Amino acid sequence: MMTPTRKNPRRAEQAVLAVLPRNATVSNRDKTADLIVSGHDLEIKWIGEGNLHDARTLLDGRGRPDVVVARRMSPGARAALADAGIGWVDESGAAEIAVGSIVVSRSGRAVVHAEKPTRWTPAVLATSEALLCGIRPTVAATQEATGLSTGSCTNALRILTDLGLLVADAERGRGSARRIADHDVLLNAYASAAEAQPQAAELRVGVSWRDPLEGLAELGGKWTRAKIDWMVTGAAAASLIAPYLTAVTSADVYVGADTIAALAAVARESGLRALEGGRLTLRALPTVTTARLATNIEGIRVAPWPRVFVDLRSSGVRGEEAAEHLREVVRAR
Repeated sequence: MMTPTRKNPRRAEQAVLAVLPRNATVSNRDKTADLIVSGHDLEIKWIGEGNLHDARTLLDGRGRPDVVVARRMSPGARAALADAGIGWVDESGAAEIAVGSIVVSRSGRAVVHAEKPTRWTPAVLATSEALLCGIRPTVAATQEATGLSTGSCTNALRILTDLGLLVADAERGRGSARRIADHDVLLNAYASAAEAQPQAAELRVGVSWRDPLEGLAELGGKWTRAKIDWMVTGAAAASLIAPYLTAVTSADVYVGADTIAALAAVARESGLRALEGGRLTLRALPTVTTARLATNIEGIRVAPWPRVFVDLRSSGVRGEEAAEHLREVVRAR
């Protein structure tokens, strides 16, 4: 068994070894390689979660490893690494490697449920969402923004500090200040935790819109008059905050309903019918902060940008690219 180098955790090398063909010969490393496989030196690099941002950070840095390893390589990350001619492996057993005579192509094991981070409670998610929207990391400010109790906000800020996502000063009390250690790290941690939460109720309905944004503005007006909370997310929301995708043909909307039955009731009241493959998806609100931090853009209620970022990431390669564009636009403000 090879001893891992400092720059690559043992799990990275184990992931690579697990996908190699049985007839591959593996030799001890030398000063220039992490593994020597069938006579080929392989430099291996661990990039963490394996989202598109992780892959782009690697590609923007110095040097190009032969193989990149992550916990779960996203479709966008896979595409970016493939375009750069770099092999990849993730811990599901999926892999694409082509180095000399080493050719590996594996689909990996499907994961039904992502592992839920134990410390990322709904209150921690809601607080993180607020912080990423610019709310100060104090108990008083987060309580006002989220509507959570003092105890919940205090605990959430403490957990984020313990995780190294916030840096605390020496002062104590409701107004004591913390600061975000790294906005990108907080966003990535929040997004991964949000994606690991149990999927909320959703219902697809049919619409005959030619222009989704015009249709949303009209339908949203009816919901507002009926006192139904609503806000757009995903690609439609991103087209208003940070346009990227050339055409938006469908829409995802959070509404104030917690169950499939409640979503169906909203649909009926709006003259909409459930339809498999429908272009409008009604979804239950994910956190208490989502509705409170929604904004109005061109007559349309839009979910907080961190939540839009999360929903974009889960919609394929183009969605991941749009999410990274959203990150860059918000960062530049």
